[in-house]
Amino acid sequence: MTTTRAAVRIGKATLIAGKSPRDRAGRSGDHSPRRRAREFALQGIYSWLLRGASDADTADVEADIRADDAFPEADAQWFKTLLHGVFREAAALRERFAPYVDRPLREVSPIEHGILLIGCYELLFCVDVPYRVTINEAVELAKSFGGTDGFKFVNGVLDKVAADVRPAEIKASRR
Repeated sequence: MTTTRAAVRIGKATLIAGKSPRDRAGRSGDHSPRRRAREFALQGIYSWLLRGASDADTADVEADIRADDAFPEADAQWFKTLLHGVFREAAALRERFAPYVDRPLREVSPIEHGILLIGCYELLFCVDVPYRVTINEAVELAKSFGGTDGFKFVNGVLDKVAADVRPAEIKASRR
């Protein structure tokens, strides 16, 4: 099992724009604790997706992420909320955003898939976070870790989900 984790960890470093949240978090003043928590949650969800999204792997995923030297710079409670919320609600989250994805989910990169899971979770279950903040944070994750135009894809999908699940908030913000 250690070999598998090491391979995933190496894969993350390569596939996530050559930077792990630890590398990115090392620069002072670069990110808030909540942004760092989102980065670590994305790293965990990415690993979980690569492992086959099994319930048996969730504790290992969290332990691996918490072992990172930069983890104390993240909001640990927010990380746990996002990570376990996505693990628990993944099927419902996919049902919510799948209608707005222009291709089969298996063709969406694991990074963008993870970002959509986090963003959709926040839109549905973290109503204290304004929808614009949720979408902006997801776009920033996609710019940092996703493909060249991945941020446009993430923005478009989450904007449609937000219109569906938070219409009153969106209407109020346009006044």
